[in-house]
Amino acid sequence: MDGKAAPNGVATIEDRILRITGYYGYYPGYSSQKSASRSSVIQCKPGGNCPSRHRGMTRQLSPLSVAEDSAAPILELQNRSPSGICRHSRVERQSRSGEEGTQTHTESSSQEAEGQTRCQSCTSTFLKLIWRFLIILSVSSSWVGTTQFVKITFETFDCPFFMTWFSTNWNIMIFPIYYSGHLATAQEKQSPIKKFRECSRIFGEDGLTLKLFLKRTAPFSILWTLTNYLYLLALKKLTATDVSALFCCNKAFVFLLSWIVLKDRFMGARIVAAIMAITGIVMMAYADGFQGDSIIGVAYAVGSASTSALYKVLFKMFLGSANFGEAAHFVSTLGFFNFIFISITPIILYFTKVEYWYPFSAVPWGYLCGVAGLWLAFNILVNVGVVLTYPILISIGTVLSVPGNAAVDLLKHKMIFSVVRLGATIIICMGFLLMLLPEEWDEITLRFINSLKEKKSEDHSEDITESSVHTRSRSRANGTVSIPLA
Repeated sequence: MDGKAAPNGVATIEDRILRITGYYGYYPGYSSQKSASRSSVIQCKPGGNCPSRHRGMTRQLSPLSVAEDSAAPILELQNRSPSGICRHSRVERQSRSGEEGTQTHTESSSQEAEGQTRCQSCTSTFLKLIWRFLIILSVSSSWVGTTQFVKITFETFDCPFFMTWFSTNWNIMIFPIYYSGHLATAQEKQSPIKKFRECSRIFGEDGLTLKLFLKRTAPFSILWTLTNYLYLLALKKLTATDVSALFCCNKAFVFLLSWIVLKDRFMGARIVAAIMAITGIVMMAYADGFQGDSIIGVAYAVGSASTSALYKVLFKMFLGSANFGEAAHFVSTLGFFNFIFISITPIILYFTKVEYWYPFSAVPWGYLCGVAGLWLAFNILVNVGVVLTYPILISIGTVLSVPGNAAVDLLKHKMIFSVVRLGATIIICMGFLLMLLPEEWDEITLRFINSLKEKKSEDHSEDITESSVHTRSRSRANGTVSIPLA
């Protein structure tokens, strides 16, 4: 059976098996030559000398030797495959695991860095929001406290001009407080004289001279005194809520004066706000029938708002914008001017018994110091808030003093607000809020509306695409094809 040759040239079954299995060292006649080599190896015992046979077998097996030599690397690879491949695969796995570990470590470190950055940004945003909220709350509470302390002081001490003069003198301390903050926070500290000269540039390149002191400080000091004095006179006639609401009209008066004097941009929304403020003033005066103390108190409050608006417009016209140091220097200069030149006025009122107090120990110095301290805090917060935050926050804090005073009047003084006064207060506050709109509010509003329309159209198109995809998938699942109609 082994000696017979197959029709296709394969001699034995072994050759067939090797050919079928695809053995790499196979060639025709492989099994016969291999059996011959086995027999020769068996006949030639180890230790015996068979030169002739060995030579003959060498000549006969020359093709087999060549084939075996050519197949030797493959056989050696097959023989070594259990250990060599495992080692190679282990090395590859270790290298891949090392690369994957490095990539995982890099990704985790980048994710940690992104998380820390997000946490820091969220923390800074949260702290900014808290800081702004505290500024608004401080401005509102200081103004409410000032108004309520004035009302309490009037119960035992009815001298509004003396209270105005005494409170304005405390403005001298604003620049020393500012310089103390400079020493505490600045890296490059300056001497008081150098800092004073630097902040004196608000008056001009030459600084503060006697001529500029009288020329620039006198009108602003008079307007400052009139604003505060008329505000206190209004508090004698009206409630704190009404006076604080009427004083919010100064924003509308600032716009009107800026439009007339400074030729600022005309805005329809602010004109509407000014009309609302005037409407609120008329309604407030009409609340008691245009008679008695009510109409006088409304006149005082509107006069205080008007002088405040004139002060702001003139400051912008002659002095322009100022930083915190220059504003602190200017307000301290006003206090110094008030102490030197306006001190004669309360003395005259005392001897003419217009504002007379006696004895000296009967003066409620505690309430007076409370009013002056709260007024000083309000002025500092206004100047600091404008520099460190946005001016709109100071305005919001001012308008929030209206509901604050209303809460105090309702809970402490048991005030009952009429419908007309309540409507007038709401209208004035709404007009004040309209004044806070930016100049480009219409363009910003149009951009916002267009962005909403674009987003809505994109969402609608995405919904249509998703619905069409779902319809096609369902039709394919059901074995039908949906043909859209034209």
